Amino acid sequence: MASRIFSLNDATLKFGRAHRGHQRLVFTNGCFDLLHPGHVQTLEAARALGDALVVGINSDVSVRGLKGEGRPVVREQERAEILAALECVDAVVIFNDLTPRETIAALLPDVLVKGGDWAGDQIIGREEVEAAGGRVASVPVVPSYSTTAILQSIRNLPPAPITES
Repeated sequence: MASRIFSLNDATLKFGRAHRGHQRLVFTNGCFDLLHPGHVQTLEAARALGDALVVGINSDVSVRGLKGEGRPVVREQERAEILAALECVDAVVIFNDLTPRETIAALLPDVLVKGGDWAGDQIIGREEVEAAGGRVASVPVVPSYSTTAILQSIRNLPPAPITES
């Protein structure tokens, strides 16, 4: 599992355009804090679009910058290990920036995948991928799953009763 977690440099050496031969590389990214079935379905759909799937995940600092204090709930190394354990994921790269632009520009995937809730002009890395001859693909979002909604639900739970032992 740890062997599927790469630095950007190592991922570029293995999966970058100059090194991957005829493999069709797919890339997607996200925070992946509290991995849920919606994430898994999205990753499986992404993997089906190519020969290898690299998943970029926001570092803890990056998640905090995007989601605010209290996030992430699960630390970056643990999130990377969980994702790397999925059969559909070939590599995980942790990035520190608020966006994956640098990671995408280094890898230049053949297919850049985002959920269907992203408008085409909002997709970071689109220009780089299309300029290199790749394409952007949209996969359906599973509407009943959201990490933010799960966390809100947990926060609204009443405290558990204290029982005497």
